[in-house]
Amino acid sequence: MKKITTLLFLIIVFQLNAQNPIIIPGTLSGTDINLTLQNGTHQFYNGINTTTMGVNGNILGPTIILDKGDFVNFSVENLIGETTTIHWHGLHVAPENDGGPHTTILPGETWTPSFTILDKAATYWYHPHLHEKTNEHVSKGIAGMIIVKDNEEAALTLPRTYGEDDFPIVIQTKDFDVNNEIVVPSNSDDIIMVNATIDPQLDIPAQVVRLRLLNGSSMRTFNMGLNANQSFYQIASDGGLLNESVLLTRLRMAPGERAEILIDLTGMQGQTLQLMSYASEFQNGIYGATNPGMGAGMVLNGYNPNPLNGADFTILQLDVVSPIGNPVTTIPNALVTVTPILEGTEDITRNLVMTSVNGGPQQLNGDFVINGVPFNMNVVNYEIPLGNTEIWRITNSSAIAHPFHIHDVQFYILDREGVPPAPSEQGLKDVIYVLPQETVRFITKFEDFANPDVPYMYHCHMLYHEDRGMMGQFTVVDNLGIGDLNLDQGVAIYPNPSKGVVNLKTSEGVIVSKIEIYNVLGSFIKSIEISNNQDSIDANELSEGMYLLKIVSNQGEVTKKLIIN
Repeated sequence: MKKITTLLFLIIVFQLNAQNPIIIPGTLSGTDINLTLQNGTHQFYNGINTTTMGVNGNILGPTIILDKGDFVNFSVENLIGETTTIHWHGLHVAPENDGGPHTTILPGETWTPSFTILDKAATYWYHPHLHEKTNEHVSKGIAGMIIVKDNEEAALTLPRTYGEDDFPIVIQTKDFDVNNEIVVPSNSDDIIMVNATIDPQLDIPAQVVRLRLLNGSSMRTFNMGLNANQSFYQIASDGGLLNESVLLTRLRMAPGERAEILIDLTGMQGQTLQLMSYASEFQNGIYGATNPGMGAGMVLNGYNPNPLNGADFTILQLDVVSPIGNPVTTIPNALVTVTPILEGTEDITRNLVMTSVNGGPQQLNGDFVINGVPFNMNVVNYEIPLGNTEIWRITNSSAIAHPFHIHDVQFYILDREGVPPAPSEQGLKDVIYVLPQETVRFITKFEDFANPDVPYMYHCHMLYHEDRGMMGQFTVVDNLGIGDLNLDQGVAIYPNPSKGVVNLKTSEGVIVSKIEIYNVLGSFIKSIEISNNQDSIDANELSEGMYLLKIVSNQGEVTKKLIIN
């Protein structure tokens, strides 16, 4: 009865062509970011309250705008009445700041991580990551975008006025029961929304506009495009700008992936476009295709009937209005210099195989694992030396596609089945979609952060699969012996030489308050105030060479040599 009611509702809505202006989340910026996780209600349908969770509000969270190189203090207060976490998806941070399932925030408690923003300009996001509860907490609304800015991006002529020509687009699908409450977990996700808005509509100016796309769905993959096969340009993938703008009519996006696209609407005032998903073009074996498994006889409970599966449907209606002041009217060809890590420089290749636990036509309803074992909070699957360059070879031996996500690092795709990646996948990534029976390889380097006690995660970003155990974990360890560093007057710095990020290690009771940087001639360069719990400084602005660091603590002063290479 529920599905019949939902389908009738959709038919009525489509007939009336009712559209709702999307919510544009507010923003937080600066070096002190305060977040409150809370329960609430939201009217997905007019006059009907649905129980939700949100950040600083009833649903979703503010967009956090950060500058590369800034040291940022976060405060995350948990008022949802149960344990959760917050993971900074895509950001390169120390494992104790990553917000994985080991870094829990108990009810009523506040988590206060602080770290330097090391990532390139791109669109990232934040969401809970508590084992077995990620799907529920994300589906009920705890998720938000992160926009990182840097000098390279600022030098380009791009739309960047938030909410005017630069828009956050959080795409999700959900399932509602007869009381209009969100059903978790569910394969009956027949309601599509953008920024928590059903039948969404957006006014966009008649100029070049930037859409920051996030697939925040639990399970569904989209085949993004514009109606009438109009073209658009991709300028960024998960972890940064591409080498040059890529002309596209389709862009596949799996859960967890982000992309930034430009659409040239010059001279189109008064026209209407549709941002679509062309799911009818999907092959079998994709969640969103007519058949979610490779074989037509494979069953996924609740998946059908669903008007979204294997169909072309509108995600967002775009109504073109008058231009804003100082409009961007051109699309740059060249963007930034992308320098992939070269194959042949790796220290090791790791092989990971994704499989289903069960066989036969019901296998999609069972669990999935990586390398034959389900996730165990007490088992570290890999111990990775700090500084290692590695190739990860991911093989999907199951009958359904999986988006593979790794914490800590961004990576470069080497190939799919031996074929180099398409231009849209040649930038930095942290999620890679692996089709059934496909093998992909990526290369990455584990830099800056090591902690033998707190692991990072790798997992399928289909949240139900993740919650059910399709996840592993690794620690990054410093084989140079951070613990054996000379704690002269209770302070050590590492790595040394450094590429710009300098970590601090202190003896118990030692509190560093300030670091002054001098060149080798003794000329003062800068002073950095050190806040509580700060464990690193950003020295990226320093050119290569030797420097003297005067470290001031409650135990006195000590001077150390630092080499930047």
